[in-house]
Order: sequence, then C-alpha cells, then structure tokens
Amino acid sequence: MSRHNKRSLPLRAIFASPVTIFLIGIFGLVSALTGDGWRDGLSWLALAAPVAALAWALRARRY
Repeated sequence: MSRHNKRSLPLRAIFASPVTIFLIGIFGLVSALTGDGWRDGLSWLALAAPVAALAWALRARRY
C-alpha cells in the first residue's frame, strides 16, 4: 500500500519546515557576524539546527 495521500497539501504546509530552517540559519549567520560572546554560542546553536534537521530526516527516512 502506498504511503502517499491522494489529498494535496497547501503550499504553507509544504514549505513551512524548509522556510523555518532557512530563517534559523540566516539568524545564526547574522548573529555570528554581528556579535561576540553570548551571540557566538547562539549562532552555534542556530547553525547546528539545519544539520540536526538533516540528521533527523535521514534517520527517519524509510525505504
């Protein structure tokens, strides 16, 4: 049986996660470029989010 649903999803549902990951990444880059101290730690966390999302997606992928 196919896992695909016949119902189409709205664009907001399709692009919500990629846009969120993108915005977190941009926030991390800006934070890294504009500040020192606590902003460096914040940028590390924000820039680790896309890597963590990729690791989660690869682990959750089913064949």
